[in-house]
Amino acid sequence: MTTTATAPPVGPRSTRSSSALKARRHSRRILWFTAPSLAWFVFFSVGPLLAMFVIATLQWKGLIYKPTFVGFENVARVFADPTFFAAIRNSLVQVGVAVPVMIPLAFMLGFHLYTRPRGHGILSILFFSPGLISISVTGMVFYGMLSPNGGLNGLLNLIGLDDMVRPWLADPATALGTLIAIDLWRGVGWTGVLFSARLSSIPGEVLEAAQIDGAGRMRTMWRIAFPMVKDYTNTLTTLQFLWTMFTSAALILLLTRGGPGTSTTTLSYLVYAKAFSQQDLGYSQVVGVVLLVVGIAGMALISVLFREREERS
Repeated sequence: MTTTATAPPVGPRSTRSSSALKARRHSRRILWFTAPSLAWFVFFSVGPLLAMFVIATLQWKGLIYKPTFVGFENVARVFADPTFFAAIRNSLVQVGVAVPVMIPLAFMLGFHLYTRPRGHGILSILFFSPGLISISVTGMVFYGMLSPNGGLNGLLNLIGLDDMVRPWLADPATALGTLIAIDLWRGVGWTGVLFSARLSSIPGEVLEAAQIDGAGRMRTMWRIAFPMVKDYTNTLTTLQFLWTMFTSAALILLLTRGGPGTSTTTLSYLVYAKAFSQQDLGYSQVVGVVLLVVGIAGMALISVLFREREERS
């Protein structure tokens, strides 16, 4: 008499365990593929971030010098320095003026391009071009325009506005405002083209229906189109805030070097000046930590403001 072996029954539990095993194997494969990018991120992002906090506790003049641990002494020096508070004030003024002015102007420009006026292709290139010009060329051009004998003062003299002639970059009353105006010149057109690209994804029937119902151009732009790209506006506002806050040092270095006095010294420029000009890396990295905190706080504030406005609407 022979007996036949029967296969064990396959039930829901065994199926689930097999699926879980396959999922774990799949996760391991994905982890191996992402390991290089994770290592890159840790080495080039997390590492320098941690190093900034470490260097802030050192008295260190540079790589060829021996560092000395001083604890919180650098923090005390920074918060006792009037230049640091002037840099905070100038940075807040810069982003508080540039970003709220740039985003509405850029959106209006982007909406105009979205309506495809005559020559809109050429206009898009012209508006985008300032963002492509290198910072060194931008500095050279505006230094020539804004110098005491430059193009702007020459134009004012030509049209009879002699009272308005001044050294725009050497006057504490106008230096920071002039730098903000240059930032707007560089950023409005570039951001406007990005808005135009985002607006192109809106169904044309929506805006056509609004116009048929009697909505004018301004109402269509702000009441119909703007709410439909609010998420993108949040993103661009955050990017412009970070761009203005963290990258202002290059233009300041080329045009004013933080002066006259401390009238154009911002946090990002102070980080550069203390690290490379004055060889005070500990002080520089304390300011860098403050800049990081201000940047995170600014991003959180922008997110909260957009969320509250969305809830009200």
